[in-house]
Amino acid sequence: MPDLDFPSSTDTFDGVSTVEVRTSANAALIPTIRAVASDLAARADFDLDAISDLRMAVDEACATLVDVAAARATLRCTFLVRPERIEVHVEVQAGRADAAVSTDTFGWRVLQTLADDVETHSTPSSDGHGPTVGIRLDKRAGEPTR
Repeated sequence: MPDLDFPSSTDTFDGVSTVEVRTSANAALIPTIRAVASDLAARADFDLDAISDLRMAVDEACATLVDVAAARATLRCTFLVRPERIEVHVEVQAGRADAAVSTDTFGWRVLQTLADDVETHSTPSSDGHGPTVGIRLDKRAGEPTR
């Protein structure tokens, strides 16, 4: 998969920490990524509602991409942890040349509700396989816990 729009795993400048998780594009492994999202948000002192929203948004983004993934594809999830928000990039190589993330589904509406900002991207394949498709979302920390 290309590294477009993804920071190096060593970038930790301006208060940004980067965490990347790669798994097989298999729905059974999504809870692992969801747990990482929840843990990162808790460590960043997100409020409980924001932690829950991020966890569910990451789950929905991963599930959406697993549905369009090629056989034996890798699901790549990168978390950019900033002081007041977490930016999440999820991508996978699609199984069909015409594959795209659908933005007219209930799942997409859920993503828009849970995340503060969400968008899709697609990069054509240079090797004749399906494109790399992805979802980027942002979640702000919410009110500090007391």
